[in-house]
Amino acid sequence: MENNNELLSQVTAKAQTWLADGYDAETKAEVRRMLDADDKTELIESFYKDLEFGTGGLRGIMGAGSNRMNIYTVGAATQGLANYLKEAFKDLPEISVVVGHDVRNNSRKFAEIVANIFSANGIKVYLFENFRPTPELSFAIRELGCQSGVNITASHNPKEYNGYKAYWSDGAQIIAPHDVNIIDNVNRIKSVNEIKFEGDPSKIEIIGEDMDRKFLDAIKTLSLDPEVIKRHADLKIVYTPIHGTGVKLIPDSLRNYGFTNIIHVPEQDIPSGDFPTVDSPNPENPSAMAMAIAKAKEVNADLVVASDPDADRIGCVIRDNNGEYQLVNGNQIVMILLNYIMLRNRELGRLNGNEYVVKTIVTTETIKSIAENQGIKMYDCYTGFKWIASVIRDLEGTARYLGGGEESYGFLAEDFCRDKDSVSAISLMAEICAWAKDRGMDFNQMLQEIYLKNGYSHEEGISVVRPGKTGAEEIQQMMKDFRSNPPKEIAGSPVTLVKDYADLNCTEPATGKVTKMDFPTTSNVLQYFTEDGTKVSIRPSGTEPKIKFYIEVHDKMADAADYDRCNRDALAKIDRVKKELGI
Repeated sequence: MENNNELLSQVTAKAQTWLADGYDAETKAEVRRMLDADDKTELIESFYKDLEFGTGGLRGIMGAGSNRMNIYTVGAATQGLANYLKEAFKDLPEISVVVGHDVRNNSRKFAEIVANIFSANGIKVYLFENFRPTPELSFAIRELGCQSGVNITASHNPKEYNGYKAYWSDGAQIIAPHDVNIIDNVNRIKSVNEIKFEGDPSKIEIIGEDMDRKFLDAIKTLSLDPEVIKRHADLKIVYTPIHGTGVKLIPDSLRNYGFTNIIHVPEQDIPSGDFPTVDSPNPENPSAMAMAIAKAKEVNADLVVASDPDADRIGCVIRDNNGEYQLVNGNQIVMILLNYIMLRNRELGRLNGNEYVVKTIVTTETIKSIAENQGIKMYDCYTGFKWIASVIRDLEGTARYLGGGEESYGFLAEDFCRDKDSVSAISLMAEICAWAKDRGMDFNQMLQEIYLKNGYSHEEGISVVRPGKTGAEEIQQMMKDFRSNPPKEIAGSPVTLVKDYADLNCTEPATGKVTKMDFPTTSNVLQYFTEDGTKVSIRPSGTEPKIKFYIEVHDKMADAADYDRCNRDALAKIDRVKKELGI
């Protein structure tokens, strides 16, 4: 009880500082309401800590308070970023940035505040006229030669959230050393009076349709078989933006590719930060795709595609062996796209041995098999598209990037943008569907062909939630236990390789041989590989109170008819692995 009283006392004192002159009337009224309430839960949640500017920016629930997304936390982040840009690019005659936003409540308001603060600091701002897909912001930074960019978005988080993503001059989300340096500058902002809210309109330029056209024209250059699209222009494609930013540009891109039969889900074409037709605006979830699947059944669609609210992630639904519409998982999306890109580049004679693809370490190893079979180099990187962008940056000018992706439904087919892009991914997915049809195959048969040629795999991700302080300690102990007592076998197959990214040691248990892995930094991730190809990855979430397990099992398909047997065996094996791991 004493601890609770002490916390309430600290929170109350902190909240009272938000009643000072630097804060607007609306904020002060909201803080007074929380202070006066009998139940202090909301007050404590809003002020018990500061919303941290992490390596990816900000993300949190909207509202008044130091632990909330509001004009003051957004303002401090922008002032800190502006201070660092002026330090990092002090020799440039003019520093410039791009500012964009998604459809969420307050996103436009926050974006305009960000633009005003940058301009008040003498920085030139290109502000999008309205909401746009996240990848277009990345494209615009590079197209306009800017030094940085900010996108106001919380991706596919629940409607109560908003966020702030910071980008560097290459169009990628920020990594070392800039991430730490920006965080230092943000943390130096100790008073709201240090934030320059009064904008300079002469420094703000509105951008929109012209950038859209350039972006869509660049995406069209990714098409690898325009003729097959002409033959199947009337392919039935159901698309939903799930109330998000893809509503205009993705149908425009499909039409730009040559597709003429784009079928909408009208209720979900309405941009809304309330996401009224779904519990969660995440295309990974079957419930978010339910209306699109219903529309597909109604029109007998060939393909169902979706984008999340900021249109960087792609969702995809195809018919299975029984004719039922079935979600394609994130691993399969990356696999299908990379397989097509590599195969078509070979067929077109565009490979000279200097090409590469990228995947994250928790994404399926089948991609490695496909790349090896095509004679193409594959790189592994940490989870998150900033690391895929880092590989592209390191190899710029020396090797050609063909594509990269991660199991969490993100893919990037181009290097003129440096963040995952559903606009290009959906356009290419439709082209792949037409290409498969041209070869007398449906999408599911094509997927089976990939497994037949490169080996079958099945992946499952499991999140074990452990909330609170005790939960965090339990997660920490789980990682310690796995490190000190690693499994000798998994599902009956001996563990042949252990990768610990905390010290970058790769160990062969049978011989004790240890080699160092080449990664730019360490990470709290463990991986076990077995003799029969099973892979288990374990990592605590950096943003939520949970530990994530990624299980991947492999098999060989005798023929296309063997697909269902492989699925059944894989599910049984994954269940066995889960029991052995205690999850």
